[in-house]
Amino acid sequence: MIIKKNIHKAFYLFLFSHLILWTLIPTLSNINLPLDTIEALAWGSNLDWGFNKHPPFSAFAVEFFFIIFGNSDWAYYLLSQIFVLIAFYFVWKVSNELLEDKLLSLLSVLLLSGIYFYNFTTPEFNVNVSQLPFWALSVYFFWRGINLNKNLDWILFGIFSAFGFLSKYLFIYILLALFIFFVSNYKKYRESLNGYLFSIFISLILLTPHFFWLFENEFITIFYGLDRSGVSEFNYIDHFKNPIIFLVKQSIILIPFLIMSNVILKRLKFSINKKNKKIVFLLSINLIPIALILFTSILTGAEIRTMWMTPFYLFFGTLFLSIFKNFVDLKQVKKFYYIFLFFFILSPSAYLIISLTDKTKRTDYPGKEIARLVQNKWDDNFINEIKIVIGDEWSAGNLSYHLNSRPIWINDLKNKTSNITEDQGVIYTGNPKILEKICPGVFGTIKPVGYCMIGKR
Repeated sequence: MIIKKNIHKAFYLFLFSHLILWTLIPTLSNINLPLDTIEALAWGSNLDWGFNKHPPFSAFAVEFFFIIFGNSDWAYYLLSQIFVLIAFYFVWKVSNELLEDKLLSLLSVLLLSGIYFYNFTTPEFNVNVSQLPFWALSVYFFWRGINLNKNLDWILFGIFSAFGFLSKYLFIYILLALFIFFVSNYKKYRESLNGYLFSIFISLILLTPHFFWLFENEFITIFYGLDRSGVSEFNYIDHFKNPIIFLVKQSIILIPFLIMSNVILKRLKFSINKKNKKIVFLLSINLIPIALILFTSILTGAEIRTMWMTPFYLFFGTLFLSIFKNFVDLKQVKKFYYIFLFFFILSPSAYLIISLTDKTKRTDYPGKEIARLVQNKWDDNFINEIKIVIGDEWSAGNLSYHLNSRPIWINDLKNKTSNITEDQGVIYTGNPKILEKICPGVFGTIKPVGYCMIGKR
């Protein structure tokens, strides 16, 4: 069987194909970057240790790429796929250690093509995609830490845990799962306690600037998350309705994964050996985070948005093959490979068709053309560069990204008005009816947004 003899080649071919497909297709089909990517770029233009919606790591990542590639859309699709591929690679590494079978390790990664979080949604670099590599890296170095107890592994676990948390607070669920596993198996791993505590110390050191920012900004990101989940609007029904909706959605999401999985099974039968530390570990990192977030929904009535679950299924293939390892039919691998190819091609094909036929999406927004028109009007009236854009992350963020001067983005001025002078070059974006009345400079409209320009004549 070719795929069995060339497992490493097949794995790297999968990574390369995934990278090329999901970088090239959105680059060719989209006119503008997606909303969340523009939002991260807006934050990146004015870096801080946190923002009104999320912690800062996604902004750090896109700003690093902007320094290198500027406003080239393809670079941010590439960035997103790099994050995805790093996650895939460390899922492969974990699978190799836990399954002890190269072919099964390959299948554990290929199975992820049946979960749309790891294909269709990946062109949009956002806080969910930003978590992916750190979720996989944290699991990998935690496993190495408790088994080898080397300082380097614990240091790296601490670093990647912090980066994951700085991507999105929901990263706490995998950290809690690892903590529960460690405490539950403390007798086996007590020699690793000092290393584990040291990793927590490293994480807290790295998170300290963000914690200071949180206090200074009255925990704005936490309240945003609570508001998005609907917790602030108390309703008894939500404690039952939202968890049920959550479970139904997750079941639907996993249908392609289950179809792919079923192909390589002789029969659906399993038994879990509770003394097998590898299976217990896989059960912990897969099921505990989902159980915790379900419990959160039951307890608070929170609406768990589908995309929040992006990193939660990274090791589902590994868990599945670990449980059913004795019932995998290697004669069916070729058939599995064909079904994998079907889903692997279906997802980018669907993305391409939707992108080309549906012209109401954010990715059809003429951000570059609007920036050109704004720049022309600015040049006709002012002699200085545009240094600041003010407004929401979409309208003002697109200007920040597309304008050659790369102005910094500010959501609102609040107490910052005194710090801005006309020689800095400022553009306000917002409601045209309001801006036209109060604009002290040059006003213009590109429907439905108004632009107020204040500069040096």
